[in-house]
Amino acid sequence: MHKTIRWGILGTGQIAHAFAQGLRDTPDAQLSAIGSRNISNAQTFAEEYDVPKAYGDYASLITAPDIDVIYIATPHSAHAENMRACLLAGKAILCEKPFTLNHREANEIVELAKQRGLFVMEAMWTRFLPAIRHAKHLVETGVIGMPLQVQADFGYAATVDEHHRILNPALGGGALLDVGIYPLSIAAYFLGEIADAHAHAKLANTGVDTQTAFTILHKNGGISSCQCSTVTQTRTAMTISGSLGVIEIHQPFYKAQQITVISNDGAAQAISLPYLGNGYTHEAIEVGECLRHGLLESPIMQLSETLSQMHWMDAIRKQIGVQYPTDVLPIAQ
Repeated sequence: MHKTIRWGILGTGQIAHAFAQGLRDTPDAQLSAIGSRNISNAQTFAEEYDVPKAYGDYASLITAPDIDVIYIATPHSAHAENMRACLLAGKAILCEKPFTLNHREANEIVELAKQRGLFVMEAMWTRFLPAIRHAKHLVETGVIGMPLQVQADFGYAATVDEHHRILNPALGGGALLDVGIYPLSIAAYFLGEIADAHAHAKLANTGVDTQTAFTILHKNGGISSCQCSTVTQTRTAMTISGSLGVIEIHQPFYKAQQITVISNDGAAQAISLPYLGNGYTHEAIEVGECLRHGLLESPIMQLSETLSQMHWMDAIRKQIGVQYPTDVLPIAQ
């Protein structure tokens, strides 16, 4: 493996731009190619970020010989197909969340990655931020005692029509997969494996959820209370409560740069933990380190966790009555 990790980005949307910006501040990383279904979009993207190669189709990027890892920034519904193509071409993958639309797709991808001996990681960038990593360290070292509760919300007010991806079931629309995955994933990060989940939701006319609230019972006895929305701006706050105190993740928690530790006697300590670049840098650093050490998955965002969380998102969607076309269809061979 080259010391400098050579990246390709699949897709040219908003999240692709954010990741490209993050790569600018990533040590020993080079954005070597961009792939789009539209050559004009690829060329415009390449000019903005000084990318040497621009491809007007996904296959050309996926099969390019001078790429070590591909960041998949396509719509949710394309993730499984795109990852399968990358793995068959021998490419390592960082795939934007949600990993796939459902557990079945995710399991097929994980099994293929194992068969091919290739690195794959879900791009839950929040887990890699210094503030979140330090909060995890504090929880693990017993600063707040036994962690027993997490409260988290993530909501924004989108002004879109029914054809937008957020409201389109064929594209994996809905609040749960778009932003609800953040509180679910981070709650599991702090309180451990999920034992049960119960949910309520408001659905759009298209059949996807616009607001969902879910409660998680963790195997350690902890409980998480989570909310997500695409129709209202929420505080986007998060707290981890234990027997000896509380850790507040300063809002918006998904890109926090400060935490406050409050003990049961009221003593409080604020800790500033700024991130590099725009924050996406940290997950890129993690991928680079994993590849250089020959790892097939990240110890911080393990594939078993991704699979578990896809299972529970399936369970929540079943409870609230949201179904996607691929829930009953196999990945195309």
